[in-house]
Amino acid sequence: MGRVFEKRKHKIFARNAKLSKLFTRIGKEIAMAVKSGGPNPDSNSRLKMAIQNARGMNMPKDNVDRAIKKAAGGEEADYHEITYEGYAPGGVAIFVDAATNNVNRTVGNVRSFFSKCGGNMGTSGSLSHMFERKAEFVLEAAALKGRDLDELEMELIDGGADDVLRDEEGLIVYVPFQGFGQMHQKLEALGVEVKSAELKRFPLVTTPADIDTARAVLKLVDMLEEDEDVNAVYHNMDLTEEVEAELEKG
Repeated sequence: MGRVFEKRKHKIFARNAKLSKLFTRIGKEIAMAVKSGGPNPDSNSRLKMAIQNARGMNMPKDNVDRAIKKAAGGEEADYHEITYEGYAPGGVAIFVDAATNNVNRTVGNVRSFFSKCGGNMGTSGSLSHMFERKAEFVLEAAALKGRDLDELEMELIDGGADDVLRDEEGLIVYVPFQGFGQMHQKLEALGVEVKSAELKRFPLVTTPADIDTARAVLKLVDMLEEDEDVNAVYHNMDLTEEVEAELEKG
């Protein structure tokens, strides 16, 4: 996974999702964390991270506390984490992470989105070899003020990071899937505040796309991302600078 690819991906495909969507997503994560490990973040690392992510999204503390109490009291629905895989037009691979309390509703919606956009769903596991799962830690510049970033980057690499991206907004740290907990502990030991920490999927191979294919793929991605049960959508589309420029024009 190269630095250039990541910078281009963030530039072209960044989505400013509505706060309600973000809050719904983190609320489900809090509920699942509480039900799997209890309501105490000191003894529940998943809940601790969910609360940290909620803070990074500027989710009001009252909302967080209410979500924890609802889940602990059995008032919140049981959510199931599930993935869907398929192909968009042009053979672009699509991987969907969802959390739902109604699997039939979710799979029906996802299947209809693929169909409407000229794609097709695949069987579970059919695309697993095309994506790898990594942990992504976002560190804001304000939380790093006064630190030697070169030294910090070396500390992070020693702590298991396999890539660190640096820009004016801070650092993005990528860690192998199995190193998520280790890096979390490393950042805590360094006293570095984390804005968000997530497990994401990254393509191991990419599929080139022309402008028409790119627009069709982005239409499908948008439809999937707008569904309330969908947490994240990943694809392996690769674009030339010319196609990127066309997309930026609208």
